[in-house]
Amino acid sequence: MASKRNVRYSRIADDDDDYNNGSGPTRHDPRFDYTPRSYDKVPWKSIALAIFLLLLGCLLILLAVFIFTGHMGGELSQAYGLLGLGLLTFVPGFYETRIAYYSWRGAQGYRFANIPDY
Repeated sequence: MASKRNVRYSRIADDDDDYNNGSGPTRHDPRFDYTPRSYDKVPWKSIALAIFLLLLGCLLILLAVFIFTGHMGGELSQAYGLLGLGLLTFVPGFYETRIAYYSWRGAQGYRFANIPDY
């Protein structure tokens, strides 16, 4: 691979620079602006989906346990299937519900902005 040590870079002209406001050498990058309104927005749809997944996962795991213990009729293959589906729905539901709960309580490091909005 050829070396690019001889490439000369030059400063971009001020009229082509999108982040230079013309007041001097300080640069303003809008990506790092603090917008508190984005932290105050509560993603209700995402929280409802997380609670639904949590409850559905609990129900499927409970049904699997009932089949395993013999309190409910069914084969072991059905119990393993319900257990797998229950874990697949319980884990993300628990994770997102936990983030929403800690955000609501105001715990340090948890914000509603960490929950994806659907």
